[in-house]
This record gives sequence, C-alpha cells and structure tokens, in this order.
Amino acid sequence: MGLLRGVARTAVVAGTATAVSNRVSRRQTGRWAAQEDQAAAQQQSAAPAAAPPAPPMADDMSSKIDQLKELGALKEQGILTEAEFAEQKSRILST
Repeated sequence: MGLLRGVARTAVVAGTATAVSNRVSRRQTGRWAAQEDQAAAQQQSAAPAAAPPAPPMADDMSSKIDQLKELGALKEQGILTEAEFAEQKSRILST
C-alpha cells in the first residue's frame, strides 16, 4: 500500500501544479492583453493632442488684424480707394 500511496500523492501534486501553472499563465496573458489595450488607447488619445496648431493660428490671426488696421489707416488717409481697400481686405482674409 505504501507504493500506491506514493504514486497517488505524486499524481495529486503533479495535477495541482499543472492546474496552478495553467491558471497563472491565463492570468498573465490577460494582464498582457489589458496592458496592450491600455497602451493602444493612450496612443489613440495622444495622437490628436500631439499636433496643436492653435498657436500659429492665433499668431496668423493677429497679423491679419494688424494688416487690416494698416489698410484702414491708409484708406482713412485717402491713400487707398474703396475698391483698392476691398481688394486688399479680401486678399488678406482669404490667406
């Protein structure tokens, strides 16, 4: 009976070790998948934020405003006619 008991004990230990090993493997695979999903989500959310073109637009708008002010001053001084003013204004605003 001693031999049968030893074989049974070995089978139980080996079965338990296999079950634990499989469970650990599945858990680790799940963690890796979650990390990959999280990294992909961070890359997607970071992509739009990585290219902020707002400051050049603000600088561009302020330069357009300055140009329009200069045109207005030239028109008030009589240097530009109404047609020239309108043409230059549309050129500035279209760029």
